[in-house]
Amino acid sequence: MTITDQAMMAVALDEARAAASCGEVPVGAVVVHDGEVVARAHNLREGLQDPSAHAELLALREAARKLGRWRLTGCTLYVTLEPCAMCAGALVLARIDRLVYGCDDPKAGACGSVIDIVREPKLNHRIEIVRGVLARECGHVLTEFFESRRA
Repeated sequence: MTITDQAMMAVALDEARAAASCGEVPVGAVVVHDGEVVARAHNLREGLQDPSAHAELLALREAARKLGRWRLTGCTLYVTLEPCAMCAGALVLARIDRLVYGCDDPKAGACGSVIDIVREPKLNHRIEIVRGVLARECGHVLTEFFESRRA
């Protein structure tokens, strides 16, 4: 974990808070290429009524558009919650080099918690993973959101 990892996760946390403020599950994502943020997004499933509008997928789409290519080699994705199977599969297909995430998802995590799509040896691409960056803060945003929904 580097200072840059912490700084970029803080940006992803800002996105997660933006999601919470509009009633979305607070997950935020940031794509970085050559030290520059090329995309940032948060969950928009409710707002778009789209089951695929996860923060990771929205950020990947924006990064591909800005970089003018679908192969996102040389990029790092920062996300506040361990990606699900759909998002982990998209990371492999996009050829992301590195994934940095905040807190584990013991119910749906597909980067080691439940299954491990991003390091599956039968797939053609594997991703370097750094987990637990600002995990406490990322988990707190989620816990606070769900507690407020139950109240």
